[in-house]
Amino acid sequence: MIRILSALLFLITCGANLAQAEEITIAAASDLNFAFKELITEYEKATGNHVKLSLGSSGNFFSQIQNGAPFDLYFSADIGYPRKLEAAGLTIPGSLYRYAVGRIVLWTGAAARLDVSKGFEVLRDPRIKKVAIANPKHAPYGRAAVSAMQHFNVYESVKNRLILGENISQAAQFVESGACDIGIVALSLAMAPAMKAHGTYWEIPAEAHPPIEQGAAILRSSDHQEAARQFLEFMRGDKGREIMTSYGFMLP
Repeated sequence: MIRILSALLFLITCGANLAQAEEITIAAASDLNFAFKELITEYEKATGNHVKLSLGSSGNFFSQIQNGAPFDLYFSADIGYPRKLEAAGLTIPGSLYRYAVGRIVLWTGAAARLDVSKGFEVLRDPRIKKVAIANPKHAPYGRAAVSAMQHFNVYESVKNRLILGENISQAAQFVESGACDIGIVALSLAMAPAMKAHGTYWEIPAEAHPPIEQGAAILRSSDHQEAARQFLEFMRGDKGREIMTSYGFMLP
């Protein structure tokens, strides 16, 4: 009888925990691809909540959110976008959070046999026909790439060879697949095991471009605000900071 009661109590407790679990939907800049997949796994273990992750360009998500896209959290690679949403009253007051500063690198696959340790001088190599970057119109990492090339006085000689990815992940895929010879991508992608094993990178000096200040906010339209707050708090905690740092992000 005691065993039966214990089993019933266990089932009731499990049912209660499942009933309390929530699913949050996150719109995140694509430089967060690998870091967030690891971070989300740990968050789900710790809280029992679930996360639906959408990756893309910060500018495109900004437009979608302005038009009512049903996200709970917005992680932008440019803090300016969530600041604009905050000014428009579309975020929860006080939830805006500068979660990281991003870095960019020159990355090339091993098969290209290019010496990226030369820095931007390597882009003058006549063998280089295509250079991948994210589209600067709506991707902060693309704007940083253009600024860095201008800083090193190579932009004019490179601009006709640029291939624009819809976001920084697509730009990285162009180089990883061999469709482009070299690219300017996020350090967080270059440090991921898949890319690290198949190419080399040179870290672009931070002073060569405006800082890539990245910001997040909880959206006012969210139906899961408490779970969204838990996710932000998890990021600020020791485990979240450990994961983000391991992918090359500078933390506030």
